[in-house]
Amino acid sequence: MAYVMCTLPVAPIRKSADHRSEMSSQFLFGETAEVMEENKEGWAYIKCSWDGYYGWVRLNQFTKINELPDAAGYASDWVNEINYAGEKLIVPYGSSIYAGQFSTSAPLHKNIHKKNLESIAFAFLNTAYCWGGRSVFGIDCSGFAQMVFKIAGISLLRDAHMQAQQGVVVDLLQEAKCGDLAFFEEPAGIISHVGILLSPTQIIHASGQVRVDTIDDSGIIHRNTGKRTHKLRIIKRVL
Repeated sequence: MAYVMCTLPVAPIRKSADHRSEMSSQFLFGETAEVMEENKEGWAYIKCSWDGYYGWVRLNQFTKINELPDAAGYASDWVNEINYAGEKLIVPYGSSIYAGQFSTSAPLHKNIHKKNLESIAFAFLNTAYCWGGRSVFGIDCSGFAQMVFKIAGISLLRDAHMQAQQGVVVDLLQEAKCGDLAFFEEPAGIISHVGILLSPTQIIHASGQVRVDTIDDSGIIHRNTGKRTHKLRIIKRVL
């Protein structure tokens, strides 16, 4: 098997082998993948090690490795200066760091507590929404949920409808705990949005930007405008 590791702060995953193709997700520095296919133009079809997500990447944004390394932790500041291959590199919060690369990386959290989860989630506050994004430079709703849980040591799938298949159902919003995932649907019934519940009345999610809004049994109410923005479909507990 051939494996690769991302060697840039952020690298796009695309739907097809073309720079103009839709960005469906991103790699952060240090994240790895299995190479499924390569073409002559320098593109590779990969399977992400973390979540099994498939897509196309440019091989010149990665380095080939013989085996998958174990992360020592995750870069703990909003942006972090590291030394890689003799050069300075500024990598975002949540980048995978290996022993000897970065002396102040945050440890993996084997057990999630409310304080840990909230502090991780709040580090992304006011990050701009970006379709396919997974970093503090730009993030989408499911990328936000995935990154918060990844830093906390829990694996989530990539897209909202995939994440909705994980965990167990919480029957009532009033029974929700900090860290439960709330999923929201479009008029056609398709799950298209996810956020992390802070309490039965508050949710943090990426919509325009990472923000905290009010939630009730019907869905999200924008804290500033008072308008309802998302219709609640289901609540899942994955912890």
